[in-house]
Amino acid sequence: MLFPILLAIPAVAGPLPDPLPSPLEAGWQGEEVCELLSENALLRTLRCTFPPGAGHERHFHAPHWGYAVEGATNRITDANGVREVTTATGGTWWSDGTAWHETLNIGDTTGVFIIVEPKAVRAGN
Repeated sequence: MLFPILLAIPAVAGPLPDPLPSPLEAGWQGEEVCELLSENALLRTLRCTFPPGAGHERHFHAPHWGYAVEGATNRITDANGVREVTTATGGTWWSDGTAWHETLNIGDTTGVFIIVEPKAVRAGN
């Protein structure tokens, strides 16, 4: 006898564009928020700047390391819901990647973040 398999699919706020932009491609109200600082065969480095009231449209993230040049408080919406996150100046983090999220700077300081994305490299290269 065959049994149906039910998959848990998280609810999202609105349909996901296909394909989602990377953080470099995503902007805010038609304006770029991230700039490419450096890219080579091993890494891509971005600087993303969010004045108060500005955000980052829905996008995905590859695995990356981040550094807050200037901290800020953001409202982050993703598959897990909505939360407020304050990142202190000098704060760092590692992310294994994000299928999608969007952010809005709800604080009164301009957030500036460095994102370093390692690229997949085969052993011996």
